[in-house]
Amino acid sequence: MAAPGAWTIRPHDQAIRTDWAGRPRYAVSDFATLLWRERYLMVAVFAIIFVLGAAAAFTMKTSYPANASVLVRLGQEYVYEPLSGDAARGAVPEADALIQSETEILGSGILKQRLIDRLGLARIYPELAAKYAGATAREKKMIMGQALRALDTNTKIETAPDTPIIRVSFTNGNPDTAALVLNTLLEEYLVYRRTVLTDPTSPALARQREAFQQRLVSADAAYEDFLNNNRIGDFVAEKVSLGQLQQQIEQQKYQTDAQLQDRMGRLAMLDSQLGQVSQEVGLYRDVSSAVGDKLTTLKLQREDLLSRYKNDARPVQELDAQIAQLEAGIAAGRTHADGAKRFGVNPVYQTIQTEKIQLTAEVAALKQSQTALADQVTQLTERRLRLAELEPKFQALSLDRDVLQANVRDFTVKEEQSRAANEIASTTNDNIRIVSRAVAPTKGKSLKKPVFVLAFLFAAFTALCAGLLRMFLRPGLPTAQSASRSLDLPVLATAEMKVR
Repeated sequence: MAAPGAWTIRPHDQAIRTDWAGRPRYAVSDFATLLWRERYLMVAVFAIIFVLGAAAAFTMKTSYPANASVLVRLGQEYVYEPLSGDAARGAVPEADALIQSETEILGSGILKQRLIDRLGLARIYPELAAKYAGATAREKKMIMGQALRALDTNTKIETAPDTPIIRVSFTNGNPDTAALVLNTLLEEYLVYRRTVLTDPTSPALARQREAFQQRLVSADAAYEDFLNNNRIGDFVAEKVSLGQLQQQIEQQKYQTDAQLQDRMGRLAMLDSQLGQVSQEVGLYRDVSSAVGDKLTTLKLQREDLLSRYKNDARPVQELDAQIAQLEAGIAAGRTHADGAKRFGVNPVYQTIQTEKIQLTAEVAALKQSQTALADQVTQLTERRLRLAELEPKFQALSLDRDVLQANVRDFTVKEEQSRAANEIASTTNDNIRIVSRAVAPTKGKSLKKPVFVLAFLFAAFTALCAGLLRMFLRPGLPTAQSASRSLDLPVLATAEMKVR
């Protein structure tokens, strides 16, 4: 049925053009009139949608969000320790990467599963727990998945750039449950992060250390066999001592050669001097005192005669003549005569001969020393050449042994450090601090008002769209003004449509 005053098409009328020019033209003033004609449809659409939206709004429950915050700082577990070598040792991640890793741990599904295992599904979601009690094994898995999704949906984790704070909130219909779940989540997070960040390389380090120790035992055995087979106590010490000993012996040999040349030169000189020195020499000779004794005897006889005779007595004069004659002979040297002479070994010859004997003995000894030193130098040279021949193999064995010892030492240190770090990390979270724990919220949040308003707005918009659609889909020209604009003809009169 057309609206009153509307223009309609009769069967006997000429068909209206369907091009753009033949379409109805509307003005702003037409919309109010046309929409008023569709008021029943619009009211029906609005009422249906608004009632449904209001019903949905009234079913919304009040939720209580519990809030907490965590302070994250750099810890030992984030310091990079290479398994071998020192490349990038001590490297640490950036602050944003550190916060991101802790956020991922805090939002992991395993952590939420641990939370459910600790508190129980009935404490967190009683409705799901009631379904879970009578469900099959497959249904239980689905219900547990729903619980995990609900936990993930109701848990919000927020971070800010360049801020070491992680804010966590959990929403639940029960304020006490919200606070309990959030605090338990943080406690489980502190435990779970230790299992995630604990270095699992200690067993690997132990296995690698044991492998190096086994190789070191084989290397030590090969090293000892090499030394025993070649009669070497300490290769390096023996090599050094042989060098020093050869240097000393060569120096002694040079000194012996010099001493031998000196002794041989002195011996040749003594041989030439010994031929020029007589073997015997006069030791002393006696001087004859017979003339003096005779003169003394004559003087004694004269004195004896003077005791009996006078000076002019003949016996006295005869003695005086003898004494005078004898003194004159002594004075003239006619009475001098050599005494006995004594000869002995020439001490110079004896000294030269003794020195020659000593030099001869020294020359013989020096020649023997020279021969012995030459033999020793030859033996030392051969031994050093032998060591030089064995040195490459010794260096290879020593290098292998030293490298294995260093690896065993390094892996032992790393194993102990890793074990100590794990033990410390397993008992403490010094770099993680709970700034504020969750408390039971006193003010809840509800979506009733927003949903109610949105339902009203959506219902009004939908009703308006329905009215406009119905208005545009009606055939004919709805108003006289629209007909005048569409046909470019004046409207002289309008007639009400009779209802049949």
